[in-house]
Amino acid sequence: MYKINDIINCTVCGVENYGIFIRTDDNYTGLIHISEISSDFVRNVSDYAKVGEKIKCQVLEVNEELKQLKLTIKYLNFKDGYSREEISHLDHGFDTLKELLPKWMEEKKKDYSEE
Repeated sequence: MYKINDIINCTVCGVENYGIFIRTDDNYTGLIHISEISSDFVRNVSDYAKVGEKIKCQVLEVNEELKQLKLTIKYLNFKDGYSREEISHLDHGFDTLKELLPKWMEEKKKDYSEE
């Protein structure tokens, strides 16, 4: 069902010092190993996810027989669903920030109004 590089929605069902455990709506389980959380040093895994939280993950490996996934969030802005490539234009400095800030503010307003 899942393929390598798919971006999928997951629910965090466990957080350990070595990684984040997830489940999908169709009964797959998976692990985001600490090495797949960030390119930076990860001091505390629980800084990245909480049990019950919905996040986006990228599939690295699939075991169909066991319905298990190996996942990464290293290359994603996993809470908003933007890939690192989609936000790489931010390297152009404050002009880009000035252009995108109103859009981001509107998105956040919608998020808060839906709660």
